[in-house]
Amino acid sequence: MTNELVIQTDRLGKSYGRVEALKELNLSIRPHCITAFLGLNGAGKSTTIKILLGMMLPSSGNGTILGRRISDPIESVRIRTKIAYVSENKRLYDYMTVDQMIRFTSAFYPDWRPSEEQKLLRQFELPLDRKVKSLSKGMRTKLGLLMAFARRPELLILDEPSEGLDPVGIEELLEILVARCSEGTTVFFSSHQIAEVERIADQICILHAGRLVLDSSVDDLRQSYRRIDLVFPSIPAEHDFRIEGIEDVRTRGHQMTVLASRNAEAVVARAHDFQATSIDITPVALRDVFLQKVKGN
Repeated sequence: MTNELVIQTDRLGKSYGRVEALKELNLSIRPHCITAFLGLNGAGKSTTIKILLGMMLPSSGNGTILGRRISDPIESVRIRTKIAYVSENKRLYDYMTVDQMIRFTSAFYPDWRPSEEQKLLRQFELPLDRKVKSLSKGMRTKLGLLMAFARRPELLILDEPSEGLDPVGIEELLEILVARCSEGTTVFFSSHQIAEVERIADQICILHAGRLVLDSSVDDLRQSYRRIDLVFPSIPAEHDFRIEGIEDVRTRGHQMTVLASRNAEAVVARAHDFQATSIDITPVALRDVFLQKVKGN
């Protein structure tokens, strides 16, 4: 596969009457990377994924997956032969056994790997003779993941893949995602689990109220975002510190906290101008960036 973008959208929008679920969404997802798609419930993540998969039509804009247009019915079918998708609710046929579900699914995919299927069955400890309807939420999740991971897709799209998993299951999931990426598969997944995301993601996209409010590599976030805690004998006005690259300014008594995506040096210089008695600069965790983006917009 070339280095062209795996997923690209151009001002993608979706409206339900007067409600805008997506607003001019521009995604650019690079190949051979793990991209985390974050946002609060109702932010538009699942809507985006359904539009990308051709399960829902956009109200405006367009996009491509693997160079094929998502709005073209024929190309959309071809797209789905190249990707594996696990939905948030892990839709499965309840009346089938685990074995029947796997046999039924594998028949549709020429890229199915029986050896990988057997490996995952052992790892996930799935009971072949159990009816799907009798499985726990975690076991249903593992079955859905097995049916995606047993293939060799160019792109994995996962909607809340760790839903229902215990800590051991989550660890197994993260290890598999990293392994698949190292094999050349691009991973695009939504999640609420910030700690998990920070461990494995290369790229972070944050969606809030239908708008993309952050698109950054994890390395850039770690290198550029800083929290600056300041103490003053007489607290300056917040607007004096709202310069370019400053995401948030909060004051409490004689203390000020500044969240900077860049220009931390300018904040320090300005703090000296206002006779700061204490200046403390620390890296910012993804959780703090996420909370600022979804609460501050």
